[in-house]
Amino acid sequence: MRALLIPLALAGFCQTAHAGDISSAYTDLDWKKDCVTYAQSEEGDGDWASLACAGYRGYPVLIGYDDARESVYYGFPSDDMTAVWESFSGLNTAGPKVEWRIETNGDKAVPFAVIHRREISNPEDENKPTEVLVVAKVAQPEEHLGCTVGLVLATGNPQANDQARKLADEKAKAFACGKDKREVIGNVPDFGRVDN
Repeated sequence: MRALLIPLALAGFCQTAHAGDISSAYTDLDWKKDCVTYAQSEEGDGDWASLACAGYRGYPVLIGYDDARESVYYGFPSDDMTAVWESFSGLNTAGPKVEWRIETNGDKAVPFAVIHRREISNPEDENKPTEVLVVAKVAQPEEHLGCTVGLVLATGNPQANDQARKLADEKAKAFACGKDKREVIGNVPDFGRVDN
């Protein structure tokens, strides 16, 4: 009887210590089909636009476009969300597919991170852009804190997807936006955050 109780106790401990199951879901990101432009430049006022796009189960994707550079925000913004700009210094564009990392506990599924491929112009060869996986924290409805957690060089890196998922799963939930330092894997192009 005692031998039976030990495995049962260990099984209960493992279930208690185990976090929710983590999986991926994918959504499309097509400016023409999935987004609505809610602000844009007037003639003679540069080339910029702000778009709200469909994301994962009510979690939006917001794109700030300015002079062929994109800042992408995932989840629910605060009122001053437009004050934060995160992007590559080179010309860049977001890929058409977003991978959402989702933690499921019982019947509750929460997207806590995204992995999104970006193409950045290569000054040495305009026909061969550099590809980077951006790992970002998803802003929740009650916290409104979303930002880039890490960058993984995808060009020439067959481990990029696994590295990005590991980074998302281990760092995104506890990452303090604007305080913690982003993790960078590989020689990625310049990337910055601007708080106005």
